[in-house]
Amino acid sequence: MSLKLDFTVDRGSFILQAALELPARGVTALFGRSGSGKTTLLRCIAGLKRQRGGYLAFRGETWQQGKDFVPTWKRPLGYVFQEASLFPHLSVRGNLEYGYRRVAEEKRHFHCEEIVALLGLETLLGRCPDQLSGGQRQRVALGRALLTSPELLLMDEPLASLDAASKEEILPFLERLRDELQIPIIYVSHAIDEVIRLADHVVLIDNGKVIAQGGLQAMLTGRELPFVRTESASTALEARLRTADAGDELSELEVEGQPLLIARHPGNPGQAVRVRILARDVGLALQPPADTSILNCLAVTVLDTQPGLVPSQLLVRLALGGQVLLSRISCRSARLLGLHAGQNLYALVKTVALG
Repeated sequence: MSLKLDFTVDRGSFILQAALELPARGVTALFGRSGSGKTTLLRCIAGLKRQRGGYLAFRGETWQQGKDFVPTWKRPLGYVFQEASLFPHLSVRGNLEYGYRRVAEEKRHFHCEEIVALLGLETLLGRCPDQLSGGQRQRVALGRALLTSPELLLMDEPLASLDAASKEEILPFLERLRDELQIPIIYVSHAIDEVIRLADHVVLIDNGKVIAQGGLQAMLTGRELPFVRTESASTALEARLRTADAGDELSELEVEGQPLLIARHPGNPGQAVRVRILARDVGLALQPPADTSILNCLAVTVLDTQPGLVPSQLLVRLALGGQVLLSRISCRSARLLGLHAGQNLYALVKTVALG
């Protein structure tokens, strides 16, 4: 069952209108610029903002409709804010156990030991919040939310207040959470890098309006969507790890039956891996090249083209099996290649980043 909602929030100078049906699994990102209405919508879902006339149902259970309203404390959800807001007088262990003790034993989906292991908190349990880094505090806040055994997890820009190093510290733990726990997550962010690494489904919000929603790759590569009209235009490919050690500190993935080399990535054969490839890092050729430093060469088919960021460029959308790859090339290169829809080519991938 999905999460269904319909809210209109009128603040005079700003109006949020959102009618959505969201997947009840995976990570759904509410994405948009600051002030677009993402957090307002999240607060409506949490019940922190009771909006007259709103509607919300989760997995067939109505939380708000007409005069009926389930208060926040009765909704089986966890909420992680931008700031960790840990209890300063309690240790890490005390903060984690705070919510856990308030959940009836028969309703506990998670236990302290497994959440501590999942979030790598073993060495921090005896510390006080003021002895933790920003990333560590957010991991504890996330653990505290999970130990209330929520059926839905809401995260409001949890990395916004962290520096780059702290973000890199916590992102792998969020990926583990996505991959290992069967809790639907609604994740608010205005950082596209976070969305690409974490999200399965994306809702694009601008000035209080839902512009589009869909799967991550479809949203990144959609011809009419704004993501393709940025300098960081990219795609997120779903691949499988073929071998973790392919020599020269490389790992080999398989994407749509073709090999793709990345910097060495530990894991087991068959493990799902998401990779991000920027359009500017993809060249095109009529034949597989020889004697080149570029290691990755993928057979693709041209879907269509559109104007690039400057008049001398084109953005090319390419079919890679059932997925879409983007390439940004010059108009002159497109003319020399005789570029046209349906043409079979080879994509030369310079750089691949884990998504």
